[in-house]
Amino acid sequence: MAWNEPGGGNNGGKDPWGGRNDDGPPDLDEAFKKLRRNLSQMFGQSGGAGGGSTSFLGPFSGTIFSLIFIALILLYAVMGVYTVDQQERGVVLRFGKKIDSIVLPGLHWNPPLIDRVLIENVTRVRSRPHDSEMLTEDENIVKVKMTVQYVIDNVIDYKLNVRDPDKSLYQATESALRHVVGSMELTAILTEGRAALALDVKDRIQSYMNNYGTGIKVTQVNIDETAPPDAVREAFDDVIKAREDEVRLRNEADAYANQIVPEARGEGQRLLEQATAYKETVIAQSRGEAERFNKLYEEYRLAPSVTKSRMYIDTIESVMSNSTKVMIDVDGGNNLLYLPLDKIMQQTQEATSSNSGISGNQSNSGTNVNSRNSRRDRR
Repeated sequence: MAWNEPGGGNNGGKDPWGGRNDDGPPDLDEAFKKLRRNLSQMFGQSGGAGGGSTSFLGPFSGTIFSLIFIALILLYAVMGVYTVDQQERGVVLRFGKKIDSIVLPGLHWNPPLIDRVLIENVTRVRSRPHDSEMLTEDENIVKVKMTVQYVIDNVIDYKLNVRDPDKSLYQATESALRHVVGSMELTAILTEGRAALALDVKDRIQSYMNNYGTGIKVTQVNIDETAPPDAVREAFDDVIKAREDEVRLRNEADAYANQIVPEARGEGQRLLEQATAYKETVIAQSRGEAERFNKLYEEYRLAPSVTKSRMYIDTIESVMSNSTKVMIDVDGGNNLLYLPLDKIMQQTQEATSSNSGISGNQSNSGTNVNSRNSRRDRR
């Protein structure tokens, strides 16, 4: 009997390998069936007796999957809807690459996970304070407090060109301020030069922002305070007060000079005019006296005795009219006369005050004397 024939021998109908009819290698088909059965149970199915499978949810499984898919699509679509306000502008990045067009105000949609929208307010005026101490042109230390106001002029440059535009603005402000202050003197910075300082700093900051491509537009630079360091503030205040006193005293001196100089010039002009008038008066009187003497001499040559008498009478008249004594010639007896002395004294004073007028009219009186002498001669 062969070794593999059934029955016989000590093997008791088993093969010579020790009875491996029941303990042989596993069947691959059976292993695949078990794996398929387990996967069917995991996904809601159970294996049948004949190796077939039936759906655990029945005919509704396809509908549920469709609804879930539609809901996911709707959720994806809703996630891509956004609104841009009137004061805002946006820039779109598609897979990290910018799109040149700017997102304007309104309702928009972009596919989520594909596009990224960066929105920024471009009309709001932003302020950034700045405080620094620096050297001036005359090697003094000054403390400057200022505020930079700016808006976003280009949202694409603001969002994409520079990593931190606000930090770049701070550094540009520091650089511009040091450059401008370093070219000015301390007195100008603390007094009348603050307006010029603000304008120069603004122009320089804007130049830096344009070169960096930050998309920032500087609208205003306000110099809040310019002062020396706290350690020397009291001494510097004393210097400022001394300068103010100097300016005040100089202004008072200028005002006094402006008042005195015109008065002195007017007084000088008045004296010049008086001297000129006196000169003309003396010359005229001298010429009149000379003319009167010449005419009187001609009359004297024609009638010496009459001329002498008339000259004597005129002289006595002029002398006695200025005298305070009263001489009365009374023929015989002691007649009582009433003498109005107050009137006589008043007339004497009036005659004294009019001496200047009489001297000015001597030329006319000489002419009258000559005319009277001529009339007497004719008689």
